[in-house]
Amino acid sequence: MSGRLHGNGELPVDDLENSIGEADLDYGTRLSEIFFPVLAEWRSVLARLSIPPEDAFQAAALAKSNNADFASTLLAFGVREHELVLALAADLGLSAAHRIDPTRLVISDDHAGMLLRNPAWHVPVKLLETDGGVSFLITQQRIRLDLVRARLRASPGLAARLKIVGSSHLRAAIIEKTKPALSRAAVSDLFDRFPPMSARFVANAWQGTILGMALAILPVGLLLAPTAVMAILHGLATFFFFACISLRFAAIASLNPIGEEAAVETPPEEAPLFSVLVALYREAEMVPNLLAALDRLVWPRHRLEIKLVCEADDAPTLAAIRAHDLPRHVEVVEVPPGLPRTKPKALAYALQLTGGTFLTLYDAEDEPHPLQLVEAWRRFSRSGPELAVVQAPLEISNRKDGAITRMFAFEYAGLFRGLLPWLSKHRLMLPLGGTSNHFRRAALDHVGGWDPYNVTEDADLGMRLARFGYRAETITLPTFETAPNRIHVWLPQRTRWFKGWAQTWLVHMRDPLGLATDLGPASFIVAQILFAGMLASAMLHPLLLATLLLLVLEFLSAKPLTTFGSALLLFDVANVACGYLSFLLLGWQTLKPGERTGFWKVVLLTPPYWVLLSFAGWRAVWQLWRRPHLWEKTPHEARRRWPPSAMRNESLRTPPWRDLNRPAGPVRR
Repeated sequence: MSGRLHGNGELPVDDLENSIGEADLDYGTRLSEIFFPVLAEWRSVLARLSIPPEDAFQAAALAKSNNADFASTLLAFGVREHELVLALAADLGLSAAHRIDPTRLVISDDHAGMLLRNPAWHVPVKLLETDGGVSFLITQQRIRLDLVRARLRASPGLAARLKIVGSSHLRAAIIEKTKPALSRAAVSDLFDRFPPMSARFVANAWQGTILGMALAILPVGLLLAPTAVMAILHGLATFFFFACISLRFAAIASLNPIGEEAAVETPPEEAPLFSVLVALYREAEMVPNLLAALDRLVWPRHRLEIKLVCEADDAPTLAAIRAHDLPRHVEVVEVPPGLPRTKPKALAYALQLTGGTFLTLYDAEDEPHPLQLVEAWRRFSRSGPELAVVQAPLEISNRKDGAITRMFAFEYAGLFRGLLPWLSKHRLMLPLGGTSNHFRRAALDHVGGWDPYNVTEDADLGMRLARFGYRAETITLPTFETAPNRIHVWLPQRTRWFKGWAQTWLVHMRDPLGLATDLGPASFIVAQILFAGMLASAMLHPLLLATLLLLVLEFLSAKPLTTFGSALLLFDVANVACGYLSFLLLGWQTLKPGERTGFWKVVLLTPPYWVLLSFAGWRAVWQLWRRPHLWEKTPHEARRRWPPSAMRNESLRTPPWRDLNRPAGPVRR
């Protein structure tokens, strides 16, 4: 590892050694300790580990340039944790704890939560020994050896009560000890803090009464006065259709041409801690590509923590992850089984184990742009604390796999390149996508985190953040993911989305006046269109088509239409035509030139695709009644790790940030 030091320091180790001379290597070591006092503090421990002076010097320089813990830097250089613990114990005259019985830890939930969120905090943990005595456990992280030695000299009896343990072992024991408390908090924290904003109960008393009356009156009305009831339903369909059409045309009117992705600088030297959560469930096949995608993220590794969040009983996925040699900044979080079995419950559990100032959410199939974290941080750094989240655009990498993927990709283009940026530009309520959200952690905690009972936790969280006065914006660097290419996979996913939108609307409309006050008039209207309007228009779309077809057949049969029939025909033609037109125009304007090939297929597929959307909408309402918290898993297929067209920048193929975070090789032993 001799040579030029990796990192910001760029100190010529060879030149320093040559200028000193081989005979004066001890002098060189002393000189190094002047530049890096930590080397003098750790001299005897480094000797026990047989680490050459030049390697120790390089580790100290890297730790200083990154403002990182020296012990953690040694681990990054290849020193094994248990060997480091043994060396520290021998040097300090302490016992080393190799195995910890979690049931014997004496620690409060608050103390445990503090250590789990920030393991670098050096706070001793009590351990009840089998003989009835009490020991205090300390770890190697940020240990002050000079201070510990001074304390031991002043109080020799303290050595019998102190034990040193690897930080990873202590963390695992604390997690095991506090699993029940972590699980309770994941399930009930939002409901305990903000009961009206939890989807634990689908509808409150007055909502249930109105829905029950509507369900009772509708069949009776169709039986006794079918014409009047159909006219009312037709009027509702027309209203919701025009509301959605108006929103799309508003976005189209102010949409700018698709430009290049934003130029993003490298991460700052004093980078904040970024937490990345990835929820996996039955995703064993996705693990290799996922780890490769996460490894490409540009962010200093000593300021990055990645949590792979898995269900504890998902043995295949856990086995697939453990088959890889995970770097130290990647941790597997096992969520104990329990209801509700949803992605947001798993995220709420893992959130308690993270300490980042900013937090990012990805899915197992995601391929985020390597510089996405940097762009998100730059946006946060230019804004005040009122900016709570930025949403990266999602792009479909398998758009050519079939009709479903083509339409899915077209939808995503209109949503993430058109509608969401327009909402962000006008500072309106933003329904978040289920992945590639970058949060300011303080804001996420303030609003209660994810709702474990809502099956579209992203849309609900976007609404809740807006109600608390926070803003959401969009960024430009994309995340690539695959879309379902078969109807039997697409349908459950879209059902879950529609069901979650209905959940979100019912939850936040428990107090309509309060919602309008919190959001303001414009965002309140947008919320009604996005959650109620989109679902209602999808469900009622076949009614418009059926009525239009009947009126056309009646007209072609030479049977004169009544005035009401003529008006109805006119409205239906306008509704359907404008609905399709707004959908197609919004998507067309957001497509890049190379993506517009075969647009005629999208035009032809739109009517049947919307019929499928209607079926998913009705299925969602049925599930909302029967199984409101059911999470229907969407299976994914392993794909190419990164679309070549997205890697135009050759510098991203051999990332320069690696030198800032990874040594060239292991410490020579």
